[in-house]
Amino acid sequence: MMTLTALLGALELGTIYAILALGVFLSFRTLNMPDLTVDGSIVTGMAVSAVMCATGVNPFISLLCAFAAGSAAGLVTGILHTRLKIQAILAGILVMLASYSVNLRIMGKTPNIPLTKSETVYKMADRILPPKYSGIILGVIVLAAVIAVLYLFLQTRIGFVFRATGDNEDMVRAAGVSGENMKLLGLALSNGLVGLAGGMLAQNQAFADISSGTGMMVIGLASVILGEVVFGTSTLLRRLISAALGAVLYRIIISQALYLGMESSDLKLVSAVIVAAALYLGLLGERGAKIRRKRGQNGKAASNT
Repeated sequence: MMTLTALLGALELGTIYAILALGVFLSFRTLNMPDLTVDGSIVTGMAVSAVMCATGVNPFISLLCAFAAGSAAGLVTGILHTRLKIQAILAGILVMLASYSVNLRIMGKTPNIPLTKSETVYKMADRILPPKYSGIILGVIVLAAVIAVLYLFLQTRIGFVFRATGDNEDMVRAAGVSGENMKLLGLALSNGLVGLAGGMLAQNQAFADISSGTGMMVIGLASVILGEVVFGTSTLLRRLISAALGAVLYRIIISQALYLGMESSDLKLVSAVIVAAALYLGLLGERGAKIRRKRGQNGKAASNT
């Protein structure tokens, strides 16, 4: 097994990637839309957060701005999809490509911004909390707040309509509600969370890099699917918590793979294997549930006769 230090590092990163997973959950599961903007919007959040921290802005304010910047990227994707009628996947790809140039501009045309001498939320936490566990505690607090806000929002009237849009957009439209506006809201909120995760990641690792977004969509997807398979999806709150815990479990698996000697260049392969395995396990679970329901129905029919 990995060392305690490696485990603590995995848990700390896991709380950050959990926010990313919640963003992917909103677009992939709730809206039923594969959104490839994630690979670009997370770097947008990192760039905004890093630039603001490097110029002396309060790191908490920089996280809010990272959320806003990610939301703007998601909004552009939504406009391309809903107003210009471009397919969701293509719209996400277009924004992901364009965001590379935008992010480079935000970072002052430099591919990397160091934050070793700048104030960050993690340095602030080190001064208040036990340094060994401060990153984990901070991450859990932020993650719990995000889950609570999301849960309360999805329980509101707009939240119910938002969830219904992904299940049956025609029904939502028949009820007199614009499904396109719901998609705009969902993509903006989803990528806002991704941008927030990017801002926290930049402050955690004390730098922002223009190429850090590669494969983030796969990581988010792997976390959501892994969480659903392992922790279940019986209620809305459980689904949100499962997506978050899936990200933590994903980071632990990756850390264990590195501890066993796997090269960092093979991590994308590990991510793909995790996604494939989780999808297959989920399919087996669905088949098992159908068999149990069918047996139950047959048992009731037999008892009635």
